[in-house]
Amino acid sequence: MKSLNPSLIFLLSLTLVSTSVGFYLPGLAPVSFCEKNSNGDEGECQTEIQLFVNRLDSVESVLPYEYDAFNFCKDKDERRPSENLGQVLFGERIETSPYKFSFKADKACEKVCTISYETNEEDKLKLDFLKRGMELNYQHHWIVDNMPVTWCYLVEDNQKVCNPGFPIGCLVNQEGTPKDACVINADFNRKNTYYVFNHVDITIIYHSEDETTGMGARLVAATLEPRSIKHGDDEKPTCEGSPMDIPVDSSSSVKVTYTYSVKFKQNNEIKWASRWDYILVSMPHSNIQWFSIMNSLVIVLFLSGMVAMIMLRTLHKDIARYNQMDQEEAQEESGWKQVHGDVFRPPKMGMLLSVFLGQGTQIFIMTFITLFLACLGFLSPANRGALMTCSVVLWVLLGTPAGYVSSRLYKTFGGEKWKTNVLLTALLCPGIVFVDFFLMNLILWVEGSSAAVPFGTLVAILALWFGISVPLTFVGAYFGFKKPGIEPPVRTNQIPRQIPQQSFFTKPVPGIIMGGILPFGCIFIQLFFILNSIWYSF
Repeated sequence: MKSLNPSLIFLLSLTLVSTSVGFYLPGLAPVSFCEKNSNGDEGECQTEIQLFVNRLDSVESVLPYEYDAFNFCKDKDERRPSENLGQVLFGERIETSPYKFSFKADKACEKVCTISYETNEEDKLKLDFLKRGMELNYQHHWIVDNMPVTWCYLVEDNQKVCNPGFPIGCLVNQEGTPKDACVINADFNRKNTYYVFNHVDITIIYHSEDETTGMGARLVAATLEPRSIKHGDDEKPTCEGSPMDIPVDSSSSVKVTYTYSVKFKQNNEIKWASRWDYILVSMPHSNIQWFSIMNSLVIVLFLSGMVAMIMLRTLHKDIARYNQMDQEEAQEESGWKQVHGDVFRPPKMGMLLSVFLGQGTQIFIMTFITLFLACLGFLSPANRGALMTCSVVLWVLLGTPAGYVSSRLYKTFGGEKWKTNVLLTALLCPGIVFVDFFLMNLILWVEGSSAAVPFGTLVAILALWFGISVPLTFVGAYFGFKKPGIEPPVRTNQIPRQIPQQSFFTKPVPGIIMGGILPFGCIFIQLFFILNSIWYSF
């Protein structure tokens, strides 16, 4: 065989190195911005900054709604960027907004639009829906350059908290107690009154190493401060005046004028790669819960030590008894030796056990690979919906291990209904989840929530399930049934040993309750914070 030319190998190496330098993860490539030239030439960087709006949600309600549901100002040229499967499943509804500005072009009190609520029935319903949203503290979620626009404020001990959302308004109840965001302003003091946040002061921070190179700047932060202002002149607002209040029992027409101000600041200390850090560090729900971790650790250690002591004492007595017996006496089994011929007896519901173990294997491998990719940085929060998309795709592609484990274990139990085993492995657990998901989705459809998954997406999920996952499960089951069953290390007795009368606490239902309380006590606090973090991440 003819050897390769060393110079050719060197050129190939240079090519690989040069291509690796320009590599970016999908959805994470930086965008450069620059000022528009006098001749209108934008060059290689963007000059216009588009602000996107996402769904509105609340911690007091499980139903998110689209931006348009609250009758806010709409973009005349509204468009929706393409969304991946994870974004659709999590109910994200991103669209363009009427808030548009050019890079490094400061604006003060720019009018967006004026929304009028007349006394007719249709406008009353829209105004009541807006009031309900303020009462439940629904939050805006705005996006600039694929980065959330945050509302930063000070809490106790002058700690700065940045929230990736800001409220649409707030309520002072009939007792005069301000709720939620109404505590930030002493002017919000009228009883039984709503206050609409109809003005925002936006600050965009950019990083620019050298403006003479012409490479442009990169946005590293976007913050805002919501304000409530009753504009005296709707055509030429000055952003000065008393708060925009709406009485709870208002029956007259209402006009709400929405405005904004924007200013740009340069900060070269914040790098583009670490622009998310200030959000993740300051969010209150992202703090490590040391008390819950120590609580779980102590309970786990206590339970492990208790079980280990019981087993050691029991085994120590049995081993000591075996060592003191003569050879003839040792033929009579006692202690732990009495059960060795029955522990590997096939269970009565071997079919269900094998199906659940197959599905468990599929979910375990999916979770492990997803967490591994997340740790490597492939599932960055900047790549929206990537976590859910990755999980669904991996679950679909991992039907083969599920079918293999289920069929191999079912064959070990001596089962012969292999077709039923494969169908149950492919359809039972996913079918239960899908039916539950579909019923909840029907409720969301009726309520008009943005979390309702479109019918086309449901069809796509069914296509992935029956078109890819089910055939792969059959492939895995085929190879599993071709393998011999797993041989137990000891021979199983032909006649089952008679089980003595059981105490009350050893019966199934009390055993499940008693055996589940302690593990639940170990994980429920951690599970709460994990699910809370996942909820806030999407």
